Amino acid sequence: MKKKVLLIDDDEDLCEVTKALLHHTMKYQVLTAQTGTAGIQLAKKYRPDVILLDIRMPGMDGGMVAENLGDDTLTSSIPIIFLTGLILQDEVDDQGGCIAGHLFIAKPFDLKKLTDMIEMVTA
Repeated sequence: MKKKVLLIDDDEDLCEVTKALLHHTMKYQVLTAQTGTAGIQLAKKYRPDVILLDIRMPGMDGGMVAENLGDDTLTSSIPIIFLTGLILQDEVDDQGGCIAGHLFIAKPFDLKKLTDMIEMVTA
């Protein structure tokens, strides 16, 4: 059975490319949202196995989305992996790979590293 992945990122091109790459692995069903509000609605409706969440988005940023999801009993148990273009992968590794208890990966990311992280949090 394919794992459900919800990707919330305001970069439509990144969403489409990431969705295609993950779909090509034949392991994932990928839903995308370009706003925090739309992402929260999809998370509540589809209850994905993992959420890939951009940190810097207009309106509701990734931190606010994660807080909202964490406060809702429907979505609080869904693991979140933050995606960020704000720091480099070396800096991510230096910080132990976590922000506020959530894993994070720097953009542009390596598909293998991303899928390994998805598998780790959904195991």
